[in-house]
Amino acid sequence: MTDQTLETRKDLARTWFSALQKDIIAELESLEDEVMPPLFHGEPGRFEMTPWARAKGPNGEDQGGGVMGLLKGRLFEKAGVHFSEVYGKFSEAFAAQIPGADKSDGMFWASGISLIVHPRSPKVPAVHMNTRMLVTSDSWFGGGADLTPVLDIQRDQGHPLAQQFHAGMKDACDKHNPDYYPKFKDWCDEYFHLPHRDEPRGIGGIFYDRHNSGNWDADFAFTKDVGLSFKKTYADIVRQTYEQSWADAEREEQLVRRGRYVEFNLLYDRGTTFGLKTGGNVNSILSSMPPVAKWV
Repeated sequence: MTDQTLETRKDLARTWFSALQKDIIAELESLEDEVMPPLFHGEPGRFEMTPWARAKGPNGEDQGGGVMGLLKGRLFEKAGVHFSEVYGKFSEAFAAQIPGADKSDGMFWASGISLIVHPRSPKVPAVHMNTRMLVTSDSWFGGGADLTPVLDIQRDQGHPLAQQFHAGMKDACDKHNPDYYPKFKDWCDEYFHLPHRDEPRGIGGIFYDRHNSGNWDADFAFTKDVGLSFKKTYADIVRQTYEQSWADAEREEQLVRRGRYVEFNLLYDRGTTFGLKTGGNVNSILSSMPPVAKWV
């Protein structure tokens, strides 16, 4: 791979992730517009967009940054949709954990989109999605999407909402390789698990990392389809559930389940660790935390 080809690929990836951020934000704001009293009150929420930059390098060089998009609305109690493009040098300790960093003298480049949605209604599942490209002396894609219903009655992979979400993820995979979905589904189930409670975070989805088939164009096309399928599938699920009323006991169940979400993100989530270890925007990284949670 020549440097020119690599720079072209970086440009294609960063442009896509930035555009996807804007498209998903527009979809979530459209959903905010649709809901009405008596279940939802006030004006529809809008994203606040905040550019940020990493600290300068040791010689004053730019090290990238991103745009944090944060919404606090009537349908979505909290939603964060973030774009980033960061580069520079890993710390020596962290570089040892990243493939190819030993051959790049710790230098890296990464760009991607990450999002979390915490709906106000317990009937509407929370969701997480991210896709990214990372470059050291190697390069690869990673990401995925997983659904987290907060009511026990919905927390089964046989539930219609779970089946609908998995069908969307399977469709994205099957366009590229029939082996992807079963492999990435199992990877998701294994990754989004709370060992200390021996329970899943949600009903799963897909998760993939260090994905390099040897065909960059094909891997990029797959990563794009993951984002597009997520956008459509989740919007459909929200529209099917936002008109359902809920009781105080269901809100309580939602808040306790959100506590489990906090536990996973702070104890086990690699994205949180990567962001903090590479000087990312702390507010953006920790925006995955729900606005209100409980422990019992």
